[in-house]
Amino acid sequence: MTGKAKPKKHTAKEIAAKVDAATTNRGGGKAGKADRSGVEKGGHAKLECPLCKVTAPDLKSMQIHHDAKHPKIPFDESKLINLHATVAEPSGTKPRPGVRGSLKK
Repeated sequence: MTGKAKPKKHTAKEIAAKVDAATTNRGGGKAGKADRSGVEKGGHAKLECPLCKVTAPDLKSMQIHHDAKHPKIPFDESKLINLHATVAEPSGTKPRPGVRGSLKK
């Protein structure tokens, strides 16, 4: 007899969560550190705050940061630093950093 009220098989939700955890780049390890720094390929963060050098992935996140951290200074999109434009495209065969990190599918 099996355990009390325990499912005998894995649920679809549990399997999907395991696949997501295995294929999503969570930013850990040596590759994650290089990706977060953005030195090689620009990293996930596209914009940089000109006042405090904090990075954000998109304009909406940067505006939320600016409203929270610099409320007395008016927000100006033209002063933001685009990190992807300043980093040269690498000529190597390494793929650009992405949210999905698996080639299994």
